[in-house]
Amino acid sequence: MKILGIDPGTADTGYGVIEVKGKECKKLDFGTIKTKPSEEMGDRLVHIHKEIQRVAQEFKPDLAVIEDLFFFRNAKSVMAVSQARGVIICALTQKKVKTMSYTPLQIKQTLTGYGRAEKKEVQSAVRKVLRMRKLPKPNHAADALAAAICYVIKTKK
Repeated sequence: MKILGIDPGTADTGYGVIEVKGKECKKLDFGTIKTKPSEEMGDRLVHIHKEIQRVAQEFKPDLAVIEDLFFFRNAKSVMAVSQARGVIICALTQKKVKTMSYTPLQIKQTLTGYGRAEKKEVQSAVRKVLRMRKLPKPNHAADALAAAICYVIKTKK
C-alpha cells in the first residue's frame, strides 16, 4: 500500500510518500511545494494543485492523509491554509485518491506518545520508523511523512 502524507500550507506544502509491506514502512519520496508570497493567491493555489496531481500521478497512492487544521490565532492564516487544503483535496479527488485527515495533536500523540511533542521529537520518530540515516527535513515534509505513518500505526492497532 502506498500512502501520501500532506502538510498543507500556501507558502510551503509538505508531502511524503511511503510504501507499507507487512510491518515494514519504506520512504519513497518527500519534499515541499513552495509558492512565492508575491504571487496572487489564485496562482499559488493552481501551483499547489498541479504539484499534488504530479505527485499523485507519479506514485499512484492508495490513500492520502492530510494534516487537519488546528486552531490558529490569525484568522487570515487559517483561511489561506483552508484554501490550500481544499485545492489539495480537489486535486487528489480528481486523481481518484481517497483522502482522510488527522489533527497535529493526533499525529504527535500516535508517533511520540505525547500530543504536544516538539518538531525534533516528531522528526526522530519518523526517522526511526522509516530507518532514515538523518532527520527528515524540512519540517513540513517531515510532518507529511508523520501523517502517513500515523495512519499505518492507527490501522495496525
